Amino acid sequence: MRAPGCVSALFVWKDTTMKIRNSLKSLKKRHRDCRVIRRRGRTYVINKTNRRFKARQG
Repeated sequence: MRAPGCVSALFVWKDTTMKIRNSLKSLKKRHRDCRVIRRRGRTYVINKTNRRFKARQG
């Protein structure tokens, strides 16, 4: 039995499956729906149609 505020390890693992690169120039060209956005001071590449094309700069 898990504590009420505990997050499962599987959920944490799925949330962190993004590439982390110094340059996002080549990663934004992986798919035609990739978008470069800034959130909380970080630059991300997201894709709403194919979620496996995620990346973060840093």
